Amino acid sequence: MDKAAAAITPSPPLCFLPHLFLNPTTLPPPPLPNSFAYGTDKISPVLLLKDGFKMLDASFFNDTKMLEIKKGAQELNIPIIRANRKLVASTNGGLHNPSCLIFNPQWSREETKHASKTFNYPSLSGVERLMNEEDIAFMSILELGQLIKTKQITSEELTGIFLKRLKRYNLVLESVVTFTEELAHKQAKEADLLLAQGIYLGPLHGIPYGLKDIIAVPHYKTTWGSKTFKDQVLNIEAWVYKRLKSAGAVLVAKLVTGSLAYDDIWFGGRTRNPWNIEEYTTGSSAGPAACTSAGMVPFAIGSETAGSMTYPAARCGVTALRPTFGTVGRTGVMSISESLDKLGPFCRSAADCSIVLDTIRGRDPDDLSSRDIHLDDPFLVDIRKLTVGYLEDAEIEVVNVLKSKGVNVVPFKLNYTVDSVQGILNFTMDVDMLAHFDEWQRSSKDDDYEAQDQWPLELRRARVIPAVDYVQAQRARGKLIREVNESFKVDAFVGNATDWEKVCMGNLVGMPVIVVPTGFTQISDPPSNQTRRRTTVTTGIYAPPDHDHIALALAMAYQSVTNHHKQRPPIDDIGPNDLIPNPPKAVIPPRLLRC
Repeated sequence: MDKAAAAITPSPPLCFLPHLFLNPTTLPPPPLPNSFAYGTDKISPVLLLKDGFKMLDASFFNDTKMLEIKKGAQELNIPIIRANRKLVASTNGGLHNPSCLIFNPQWSREETKHASKTFNYPSLSGVERLMNEEDIAFMSILELGQLIKTKQITSEELTGIFLKRLKRYNLVLESVVTFTEELAHKQAKEADLLLAQGIYLGPLHGIPYGLKDIIAVPHYKTTWGSKTFKDQVLNIEAWVYKRLKSAGAVLVAKLVTGSLAYDDIWFGGRTRNPWNIEEYTTGSSAGPAACTSAGMVPFAIGSETAGSMTYPAARCGVTALRPTFGTVGRTGVMSISESLDKLGPFCRSAADCSIVLDTIRGRDPDDLSSRDIHLDDPFLVDIRKLTVGYLEDAEIEVVNVLKSKGVNVVPFKLNYTVDSVQGILNFTMDVDMLAHFDEWQRSSKDDDYEAQDQWPLELRRARVIPAVDYVQAQRARGKLIREVNESFKVDAFVGNATDWEKVCMGNLVGMPVIVVPTGFTQISDPPSNQTRRRTTVTTGIYAPPDHDHIALALAMAYQSVTNHHKQRPPIDDIGPNDLIPNPPKAVIPPRLLRC
């Protein structure tokens, strides 16, 4: 396969023809009459068809051809559409019957190396248990792991600390859907028993964590954040959950996802930002971001299709890695788009992200998009050999720190001629999402959705995206990938992590980015000069696909000499004379994925 062909593989073919005036529930549909009575006038069916074809930007057909198309839709297309729906679209969520067409973000035509070995984690010595549970809650994964390994704390004790924090702060943040308390105590006891037998599974042994509630765990609800599915139990063991369980990690909670993985509104409320509880987290990985930020879990697993990790990580001031597409298997995870969905870690630091990524990466046999990607060890990367670009919107402190560490930093601009990047993202995401929630829309379950200006409106629009134009969007995506590849002349670049164009471009290309906290500013219109609430400042470090280790190494270098990522949000004490009105005055509107 040549480079151009390897750069993009089409997404699932969709059958579409205008059937605006056909009854969708009977087969075969009745023929259209020669005219329609409207009041005292008769309207030709061709005039009605013309409106439909105009909506599809297909008014170039003459009257005869429109009638031919209508006849063909009745006799051939609609029976095929209905047969396919019956085969694969009777259930929602995309958990079954994945497409046979696979997106591969690799740029190189070289033969893929064998999967890399486990990373060499730094060896910590002299780590001592702190007296205060609050201090323990904000220790790094490596530090907590050392406490468990040296038996200064048991996994059961640590699990109790985090369950207590989850229950306490969830009342304010609305960030937890389900406490998996019984499972957590069981897994913690098993971790302690293994250690007593001399078996240590690695740095996640006995470490509590949370999963975004689109990830299935047997015997517990997987609600997808939606009132329609709030009682749903999927007795499926998600691949990422299996990986973490085999590493000895302890699941303490299913964390909030915006409804059907969109923004921060869910059936139980709206998740708040620990750094400023008057505002919301954005989403859709709202719970993982808020809980990690507030020290309610040491780490959490979230997902991204289009900004669902980068936005809440930036808002809540945590370090999060959106990995290369295909790095982490997605079996047992609600699907929006099979060529865009990614799973990744929310953590306190880039080092913690490296540890979690090392545990969950690898080929999932039931996810055809997942790969055994060769990653160099981020703990061993010599950053002095790297050339790193910085965009105009990069946080200059990050650039200066990397320069002081010996990195060759240069001004940079990523050039491409494709001017419909945001539209390509929306076409791809919305049509794919509708394929996975076809029954949900056809049965009018979307009428019960938590925010009508989000998925319901977008997916109704997606119903009338012609198949040919969806394919054209994928061809344009292929052109974008080739142009970004040609323009990416540095080893990595630093730039805004929440700029919508970059979010769309990065997800379409499949490139990794790590969100890095870089400081704080005062909130706008503070009620008191003594408020401790803050607006977080972050940046993104981007790398080419399959080079996540470079982004991680650069982020670790920056964090080795700064402490922004170690700061704690003021949930318990927001400052004197600072009262949060209820409802809050600062209403943050939902982030719209339309353009």
